[in-house]
Amino acid sequence: MNLIFEPGIWSFANPEIWVGIGLLIFFGILIAAGVPKLVGSQLDAKAAKIQDDLDEAARLRAEAEALLAQIRKEKVEAEAQAADMMAAAEADARRLEVEAKAKLEETLARRQKMAETRIAQAEAQAAAEVKAAAVDLSAKAAEQILAARLSGQSKDPLLDAAIAQIGDRLN
Repeated sequence: MNLIFEPGIWSFANPEIWVGIGLLIFFGILIAAGVPKLVGSQLDAKAAKIQDDLDEAARLRAEAEALLAQIRKEKVEAEAQAADMMAAAEADARRLEVEAKAKLEETLARRQKMAETRIAQAEAQAAAEVKAAAVDLSAKAAEQILAARLSGQSKDPLLDAAIAQIGDRLN
């Protein structure tokens, strides 16, 4: 009933004993050859590589987070700069609009003054022409009146010369 203490189980004729002895010898050879140390060193190397990969991943993550923070900061700065540029552009546009209105008003005033000057010159020229025409007409009329009065009288060469010069002197 108790198999461990039966005399047949510990007999060298039992194949299980030989399998057990072979297994113990195999494990002894493995231990003597340093297989557990080799396996341990391989596992340690694998664990070190995994740890290095984890450290590298943590470093890359930290760099990515720092880069993301920098990009966010630059985005905020760029948005602020864009807002400043937009405000400056609007101020420039308003300033240019005021300057353009002032230049337009100045140009219109200058053109109006030029037109008024031309009108005044034309009026002066027309008045001068009217005066010249009136002088010419009055000189001709005076000449005709004097000629009619004197036609009944004898001719005086000095009077004729003075009458001829009246038109030239009135102009």
